[in-house]
Amino acid sequence: MDSGVLFGGTLSARKEKRLGPGVRWKVANFPKLLKGWRIIVATIFNIPTFYGRLYITLRKADGKLVEYGLASVRVVTTAFVEYMVDQLQTETSAWGDFKFHDSGVGVTGALVGNTDIETTDGESRVTGTQAENASTIYESVGTIAYSTTKAITEHGLFNIVTGGVLLDRHTFSAINVENGDSIEFTYRLTCVAGG
Repeated sequence: MDSGVLFGGTLSARKEKRLGPGVRWKVANFPKLLKGWRIIVATIFNIPTFYGRLYITLRKADGKLVEYGLASVRVVTTAFVEYMVDQLQTETSAWGDFKFHDSGVGVTGALVGNTDIETTDGESRVTGTQAENASTIYESVGTIAYSTTKAITEHGLFNIVTGGVLLDRHTFSAINVENGDSIEFTYRLTCVAGG
């Protein structure tokens, strides 16, 4: 009597290719990137400045990934700079808490004087993970899940879950989401030393 058990089968694997947003979105979004020209000049001439970059990855409800990549380059808000100066005088626990991601459907371009996103999308802010991307780059990554169909056009990074100080607001060409979709926002704040 043979008591051995034999198993058989095959295993196959494939690398999932990340989709891109398409040429139409890239062309429509290019002006948002072009607004970063001042940052390039400041970097070349070693002029101290802070600037933010926003990277976006869309995860569809069916699991497909759409890699939008760099979606916006902007300077930080006046509200954040004023808050930073205050923190240099009297530090509070909220100083290290710029990790709350919010998104919206507003279409007005980002301005240095912004203190909030323009139009909320109805979803709650999410807490991002914080990291030091390089010795002069702060990074926060947060994923917002969507419960209804909408066109996401803006992102903001705050220091608390409601209200608070807006570090940076970015706008970009519409990214259409449906129930079950989510967007991973990667925000990077680069602090250029010099003088």
